[in-house]
Amino acid sequence: MACQQSRYHSFSSASRLQPRPSGVTIDESFLTEDKSTQNRKLLQKRRTLTGQFSMGGHLSPWPTYTSGQTILQNRKPCSDDYRKRVGSCQQHPFHTAKPRYLEELENYLRKELLLLDLGTDSTQELRLQPYREIFEFFIEDFKTYKPLLSSIKNAYEGMLAHQREKIRALEPLKAKLVTVNEDCNERILAMRAEEKYEISLLKKEKMNLLKLIDKKNEEKISLQSEVTKLRKNLAEEYLHYLSERDARKILIADLNELRYQREDMSLAQSPGIWGEDPVKLTLALTMTRQDLTRTQMELNTMKANFGDVVPRRDFEMQEKTNKHLQEQLDTLRASYEEVRKEHEILMQLHMSTLKERDQFFSELQEIQRTSTPRPDWTKCKDSSSLSPHADVVAGGPDRWQMLAEGKNSDQLVDVLLEEIGSGLLREKDFFPGLGYGEAIPAFLRFDGLVENKKPSKKDVVNLLKDAWKERLAEEQKETFPDFFFNFLEHRFGPSDAMAWAYTIFENIKIFHSNEVMSQFYAVLMGKRSENVYVTQKEIVAQLLKEMTNADSQNEGLLTMEQFNTVLKSTFPLKTEEQIQELMEAGGWHLSSSNADLLNYRSLFMEDEEGQSEPFVQKLWEQYMDEKDEYLRQLKQELGIELHEEVTLPKLRGGLMTIDPSLDKQTVNTYMSQAFQLPESEMPEEGDEKEEAVVEILQTALERLQVIDIRRVGPREPEPAS
Repeated sequence: MACQQSRYHSFSSASRLQPRPSGVTIDESFLTEDKSTQNRKLLQKRRTLTGQFSMGGHLSPWPTYTSGQTILQNRKPCSDDYRKRVGSCQQHPFHTAKPRYLEELENYLRKELLLLDLGTDSTQELRLQPYREIFEFFIEDFKTYKPLLSSIKNAYEGMLAHQREKIRALEPLKAKLVTVNEDCNERILAMRAEEKYEISLLKKEKMNLLKLIDKKNEEKISLQSEVTKLRKNLAEEYLHYLSERDARKILIADLNELRYQREDMSLAQSPGIWGEDPVKLTLALTMTRQDLTRTQMELNTMKANFGDVVPRRDFEMQEKTNKHLQEQLDTLRASYEEVRKEHEILMQLHMSTLKERDQFFSELQEIQRTSTPRPDWTKCKDSSSLSPHADVVAGGPDRWQMLAEGKNSDQLVDVLLEEIGSGLLREKDFFPGLGYGEAIPAFLRFDGLVENKKPSKKDVVNLLKDAWKERLAEEQKETFPDFFFNFLEHRFGPSDAMAWAYTIFENIKIFHSNEVMSQFYAVLMGKRSENVYVTQKEIVAQLLKEMTNADSQNEGLLTMEQFNTVLKSTFPLKTEEQIQELMEAGGWHLSSSNADLLNYRSLFMEDEEGQSEPFVQKLWEQYMDEKDEYLRQLKQELGIELHEEVTLPKLRGGLMTIDPSLDKQTVNTYMSQAFQLPESEMPEEGDEKEEAVVEILQTALERLQVIDIRRVGPREPEPAS
């Protein structure tokens, strides 16, 4: 009974709940009405809550009035202890329940929070507004604590305002930080490009030095073997001469002994010798023998020392003859080397001429087989001869003469097709929608009629250039077709984006001769990777930078030697013929007024329709030819037909053979494109799963044709047979 009575007991009367004064602080940053409207709504809420929350004229002091009961402190409403105590209050009539005033306040707070959660523009700070209102009710109802509660509220409100001001002050710093981050990223990319170029040069120098070291080592080994052989020959000759000297001495002793014996025998047999004095004869014989021995020794010494010596006159004559013959031999050797080199050059020229002759003969046979009568292109500039189609080429003979200048028949057919297509586009007011099929590109999926905006060719080119600038300005994670449609929505709005998408698509599909339109169409339809366009722009920018660095006077002029040097240093893998083609495309000819200097900046300019100069066009043509030649060498190295399957390790081996300078990251990128596998799922080299990854060679080559694939270093020369 006591618990039930206390449930209806109240502490304050309804008359004590006064409306909140108009001076109460409310956060204006989260309300959309003016201050008077806010105060009026707050007073209305105050009156409504005053009528709802008043209970018998008193506010319940729950739970302080309950005698003999312990107040629960620091208890969470959802904890198990709280549930047990609530359950015990329901079981025992002596415990109390929440007063109605508190329950009404909680219900009001819960409804306000639910309303805020249903809104689409609710923020965390806006959710504090219902709590502010409840806190205002407490401030006004408890007069005794009003100053303390007001000071607490003002302190928190002041701190929140200070934090908001600090956040606003940090917003410019955040934008500046983003700008600085972008500048740093650009510098890092530039430094990486320079470092990559320097590394490639150092690698080439390292390879040349290694080759030179190998050559020197081979020469050293050859000289060492020759020295060893000469030492061995010298030792043999030395032993031979020692044996000859000893044999000669023995022979001389034997000869002397025989001579002495012969003289003794002759003296013994002479009849008149006995008439002389034996002592005198003996003495004379002894002296004669001594003289003979001395003379014989001198004779032997002279023969031994000068037996191989020739007269000086003969030596000088032989030396003069030898020198003359040596000069003749050197002259004949030089002549032979020149003749041999000329013969090799003539043989190479002969082989290339034979190949060209066979190629021209094949082309002649193909042309003779498929040739048709040559069209009379003068009809296009004669309006009377065009009769019903006289308006195909707008502008008359003068414009046709300008369009047809320097073009062959195939190019003239393209010009006529573009003119006919542009005329049909101008006549169309609407395009039929292509529907929502899977084969339709995402930016063309529409059902119904689409308006033809009919822009000029110049406007389309400028719009495509702006799209490229925005694509390259920051890293885009979305696909190129999705980016293109989002760009049109941002530029023209969602209502006209589809019309502009159809209009631009029809224009770039027709104008194949326009460089900007054809490249954008190829990237948009997935026939070429956008990295190809980015790489080509980087190459042109790097070449312009190198020419600017070579121009020390900053006059915009370069000599022929400087121009040639810059081209060779920037494109070290290009042949002499390709460098000569670039110089001719740059307009280097002696008939100009200033034949010694070239205005290199004019080579990189574009006209109003985005067409670049012949020099940049020649760079693009050489890039495409080099890519085709690279893939042709890869197919030739693999040695299989286009319809046959190729495995992942075999394709990797072919790439490393024709281009040994490829690094592992670049090879994995090529492999990922050829086999349509993410780089993270590519099997490691030597893994058993490599053999299981196969693809048709023609399909793999077509996929590689899409991306930026090119030679990194020179191919190692094949060993001479």
